[in-house]
Amino acid sequence: MIILSYRLILIFSCCIEQGMASYQNIVKDVIKKADILLEVVDARFPDETRNSEVENEIARSRKPFIIVINKCDLVSKETLDKTKIRLSKIAPTVFISSKDRSGTTILRHKILEIAAIKGRDILVGSVGYPNTGKSSVINAVTGRHRAGTSPISGHTKGEQLVKAGSRIRFMDTPGVIPFDENDETILGFLAVKDATHLKDPTGVAMKIIEKFCTQNKTALESFYNVTIEGQDSYDTLILIGRHSNYLQKKGEVDETRTAVKIINDWQKGLLMI
Repeated sequence: MIILSYRLILIFSCCIEQGMASYQNIVKDVIKKADILLEVVDARFPDETRNSEVENEIARSRKPFIIVINKCDLVSKETLDKTKIRLSKIAPTVFISSKDRSGTTILRHKILEIAAIKGRDILVGSVGYPNTGKSSVINAVTGRHRAGTSPISGHTKGEQLVKAGSRIRFMDTPGVIPFDENDETILGFLAVKDATHLKDPTGVAMKIIEKFCTQNKTALESFYNVTIEGQDSYDTLILIGRHSNYLQKKGEVDETRTAVKIINDWQKGLLMI
């Protein structure tokens, strides 16, 4: 298990190094070839998983694009409604759950409507950060496992053309937009790194708590059966650890164990915002 974990870390590091060196050329090539672009973001933190540089490049090309908000099954309807109001001002927005394929018909219709191309197939390019689910979205729309998927960042290695029924063809690409390797919060948020590989799991867990306290404190309280009354993110972590009986010998809360639990609950989709 230790050898396997070490190999996965090496794969992840190589993907980041290669991505940082070439992703701009890959993105430009996808934008140049595609008739319409999909920017796939994570419904739980759409702002953090958007990329303004890529959006500006699409705007300069005068190509239409759709913001596809994936993993919407992990977010409350109230949160989704607020997100749609904000992002619809930037580009047409479609919610997708690649898990149960909800929203796929709407996305098909939106592609046909916005691309407005007659006489040939519409070539759709997809861009997004690792683990936002670009390939999963394509598979959900096509209804088949045609685009390769993996929990390992950078799984999709080269351009693939994927037929999606009548008149739509997807151009699946690598993860193309690399993260800063030192941005532990977003790496933990997106499950690019699991809790055991984070340098500061307590800090990442506190960021998750802060997000819930800002957007949906009730969901956090309900999941861990606690009451949050003015505590900061650290005190809330301690409260959750004490209630979960994650205690050390002297009765002090095991911060690391509590943080790992919170991150795991989040990454597995058990803790929904």
